[in-house]
Amino acid sequence: MDERIEKDSLGEVRVPEDALWGAQTQRAVANFPVSGRTFPRIFLEALARVKRACATAHPGLDDAIRRDIVAACTRIIAGEFDSQFPVDVFQTGSGTSTNMNMNEVIANICNPSRGVYAPVHPNDHVNIGQSSNDVIPTAAHVAALVAIRRELLPSLGRLHASLSAKAGEFDAIVKPGRTHLMEAVPVRLGQVIGGYARQVEKRAGEIDRASHALEELAIGGTATGTGLNAPAGFGKRVAALLSQELGFALREASNHFEAQAARDDMVTVSGALRVAAVALAKIAGDIRLLAMLGEVVIPDLQPGSSIMPGKVNPVMCEMLIQVCAQVEGNDLVVALGGQGGQFELNAMIPVMTANLLDSIALMASSCSLFAERCIDGLAADARRSAETLDKSPLAATALAPKIGYERAAELAKQARAHGASIKALAIEQNLVTADEAERLFDFRHLTERADEDSPK
Repeated sequence: MDERIEKDSLGEVRVPEDALWGAQTQRAVANFPVSGRTFPRIFLEALARVKRACATAHPGLDDAIRRDIVAACTRIIAGEFDSQFPVDVFQTGSGTSTNMNMNEVIANICNPSRGVYAPVHPNDHVNIGQSSNDVIPTAAHVAALVAIRRELLPSLGRLHASLSAKAGEFDAIVKPGRTHLMEAVPVRLGQVIGGYARQVEKRAGEIDRASHALEELAIGGTATGTGLNAPAGFGKRVAALLSQELGFALREASNHFEAQAARDDMVTVSGALRVAAVALAKIAGDIRLLAMLGEVVIPDLQPGSSIMPGKVNPVMCEMLIQVCAQVEGNDLVVALGGQGGQFELNAMIPVMTANLLDSIALMASSCSLFAERCIDGLAADARRSAETLDKSPLAATALAPKIGYERAAELAKQARAHGASIKALAIEQNLVTADEAERLFDFRHLTERADEDSPK
């Protein structure tokens, strides 16, 4: 491999001749061959947007250099140079290596000769008015906001709509309710699915509300929050440019020491994602159990066994449950990262950012897939539900107001012992007339109190 020799403050470094990165990136590549996991494209795009806004906002840049930096950033945002960002996520805790990777790539795009940093220098021009300590947190916030509002919230909305549609479709189907995994009084399948829809709606709202904290940006604080080497009003101008570009209400942080020393806003958003993961895992688990009971029929997507012909598994439910487990694990890392800061810097920003963005991306893709490939094709077995309900001993609850709790409990035991219908036993033992039984065992009517009490 052909190489060129570059110099930084520590000395000479050999860099691949065709690389757009420079000495500091190459040192990071050598120092951190940890996981092969690099920052996702959405973060690199956000970082390039921040660099472009900084170049535009800084009054001290030569106009020609400014234009070159802006043009280079635009090409990076478009995805032209994705291969030029090789630094591992597990690196210096401030993200300095990735910041310098971006600075060097932008400079080399601008300059006529690679590794010869004139007229554009990675530190003096591309990084002007900035520090890794304010740039990387700013890019993390921007990337997470873009991912949440353009990918995750629409995906959760898609799942909510799918569940709501099924709730309406299944509204006429009455089935046994279940508590403690045991049969309970009747519910409508539409009510159950509607509960799932409301879970998704509430969790999406919580994520949306939490994301507003990310609109405060650290840019302008430079190394420790004092704003050293940044011109007056720089952070405010950068935030305004990014806000105009993305359509978000971005603003310079009201307190730069909080914005750089703490990553509480990222922890808050990750926590909202964890709660959503808990809800989604419960929904997927319930649908898997309903399919096992035969009350719903999941779409046939693929053979379920390499040895058992005809077996079909709830693969989309299992996929979503696994995603939720990963999101919950990611949240622990984000929380540990948040408490891992010291004094004026949190030195766990890269892993926090990578895990937060991973959670957002996983949840966004899995919710859309779950809606499309499971919920949309979900069917109900009304006959199975009716048969199960008719023989359920818990149907005796409908008799309790007339014959009393103790007598109803005895009747339930008899029905369970003989696999008989509560309704038939009640008529046979002259506890109710046939007409009374029809009224008392109108299972649909038994589920309608919730409809009457619901706010209109």
